[in-house]
Amino acid sequence: MFSRLTRPRAVAVCALPVVALLATVAFAPLPFSLTQPGLTANVLGENRGDPVITISGAPTRETSGQLRMTTIEATSPDADVRLGDLVDAWFRTDEAVMPRDSVYPSGQSTREIERYNTEQMKESQDEATQAALNYLDLNDKDIKVTLKLADVGGPSAGLLFSLGIIDKLNGNGTGGDLTGGDTIAGTGTIDAAGKVGAVGGVSLKTQAAKRDGATVFLVPKAECGDAKAELPKGLRLVPVTTLKGAVSALDALGSGKSSVPSC
Repeated sequence: MFSRLTRPRAVAVCALPVVALLATVAFAPLPFSLTQPGLTANVLGENRGDPVITISGAPTRETSGQLRMTTIEATSPDADVRLGDLVDAWFRTDEAVMPRDSVYPSGQSTREIERYNTEQMKESQDEATQAALNYLDLNDKDIKVTLKLADVGGPSAGLLFSLGIIDKLNGNGTGGDLTGGDTIAGTGTIDAAGKVGAVGGVSLKTQAAKRDGATVFLVPKAECGDAKAELPKGLRLVPVTTLKGAVSALDALGSGKSSVPSC
């Protein structure tokens, strides 16, 4: 025998699983990371008392201006991110929500992730050195480049490392600085052939760049749309696809004699 539920009781019974589901979602850890603008560092200068770029085997030059690599900061891979955190970040321009797997390799421990990021940085530094020396047509057997940047992992500083090496060895090629004496920031991976790759998080990196005094931001061309989304006022975007194009754009900015690409 079955008894018939009244409509209010039926609604209440049906609502219980929904309420339970919402409660679970509200308090359960979710597979996301919260990110915000991170540190920037002038690759032409020092970081924690040590030169970022050290070159031996070739004469180097004094530089002016700054080339600032940019980063984002993310919640640790083992941090619990809950629904309330996501809602709060959604309404802020200085925070972003990203799938955790897009920030950290999945299925790895915190220690394994740290090791992975360190390896990515080392590989990026080697590629950046090779790209810069290839651009200058110099033999890497004669020149030793050491890159040192504490507490930063991943490959996204590659472009700025290459530009810093070029500036220290050759400047703009006519006795001036690649920076034109200004503060230039940017991001982008690079390979030995000088191809610039996308990195992610550029809308947060532009905020970090502006915060630390940059007036120009070099961005992988494929990420122009993301970079424009929350672009700080007074920060000029310059899209790049190759190391050669980045050098040409900086030269054009410094000389004012030719047009500079824009997003």
